[in-house]
Amino acid sequence: MKKILLSAAAVIAFAFNAQAQETTGVTGFSEGDVFMTGSVGFGTTKNGDNKSDQFNISPKAGYFVTSNIAIGAQIGYTSRTTSVENPLGPGSVDQDTNSFSVGAFGRYYFTPARNFSFFGQLGVDYVTDKTEVEGLPGESKNNGFNVGLAPGVSYFVSEHIAFEATFGFLGYNTSKPDVDGAESTDSFNIGFDLTNINFGIVCKF
Repeated sequence: MKKILLSAAAVIAFAFNAQAQETTGVTGFSEGDVFMTGSVGFGTTKNGDNKSDQFNISPKAGYFVTSNIAIGAQIGYTSRTTSVENPLGPGSVDQDTNSFSVGAFGRYYFTPARNFSFFGQLGVDYVTDKTEVEGLPGESKNNGFNVGLAPGVSYFVSEHIAFEATFGFLGYNTSKPDVDGAESTDSFNIGFDLTNINFGIVCKF
């Protein structure tokens, strides 16, 4: 399995430019600070003849209600194409799934006033997705909720710019097909691999 996680190229270039400049203010977070962050990910998984490509983007905006605690809102989009067995004959076809999410999160920073800090993030999202299979009419839809807890680290490279990463995942998911009489599917998962690492850029205002 190969996983490549990247932040947007233009934002990264801006961050490195900011790092090269002399810091004139106080880095770190404090009560009343507003910030924007997010991540962009590209991934490819291959197992024999089966291949899966994925793209995701997840911007967030937050506000520090105390010196250690931040709350905020987040949205997300994921596009995934997977090779599956052709239900109409031999060979394989592409299965495309697009997911949208909207939710809220809370973070606790252990040393917010310093350049480097660990934090814990708890997020709750409403998720809806649509799946289409090449060559088949119609589509399937699901709606559900995700609750996730993940640790992370943040490091300021200038007064207003920081890099951050979250790693590992502890979560609960529930999903229900968008048809009358359907039952929901509930799952609990914990993991630490390349699919559970996300990098991002933080802009503090």
